[in-house]
Amino acid sequence: MNIVYKTRTQLVVETLREKILSGEFKAGESLRQAALATDLNVSRIPIREALLQLEGEGLVVFEPHKGATVTELNAKHVGELFDLRAMLEGNLLAASLPLLSSEKLAEASDILAQLDKALGKENAANTWSELNSRYHNCLYSAANRPQTQDLVNTLNKNADRYIRMHLLWAGGISKAGPEHNQLLAFCKIGDVDKAVTVLTDHILGSRDEIKAFLEQREANS
Repeated sequence: MNIVYKTRTQLVVETLREKILSGEFKAGESLRQAALATDLNVSRIPIREALLQLEGEGLVVFEPHKGATVTELNAKHVGELFDLRAMLEGNLLAASLPLLSSEKLAEASDILAQLDKALGKENAANTWSELNSRYHNCLYSAANRPQTQDLVNTLNKNADRYIRMHLLWAGGISKAGPEHNQLLAFCKIGDVDKAVTVLTDHILGSRDEIKAFLEQREANS
């Protein structure tokens, strides 16, 4: 019974997530649980669970007297978020790389192969986003800086909605592949400075494209 329930909740999460990221549900729009349950032909329990998960992803916020509403996708928010990511993830990579084992580098190569296969498949943005996080965290795994890693995980959870949007609408996937391969190549030869430069450029390049996309969307709305 629990397996069926979890699957149903996950389907609701994915459906609502896509509607938010595509703009079908607008920023500030109230997500009424009863109406959603009717539309998706489920009980209110998986709707409630899905909304809580989407709150954790930064897509939904619960407000007094309004219930769940869609959060704003904000170009200014992107700037600070990705600047912090670049700074902290560069720090983690520099600390991790000299201690990174050949096994971890092989694992990172394997994840990149999975990333390539994930493109074009059903639910590609969700799969790609998860593998992308695994790839980066694999490279940071030898840093032994748990507080920095916790901060990075929180930032990435907040950035995830922008990354998914970037993948779906702003062409982010086409650039990410070569940059990931270049990053891994420098990691394999132990060139910390060049690896950190590629990583920083990769994150800040995404920032600039996402900001431009959001500003264009705001101008057209």
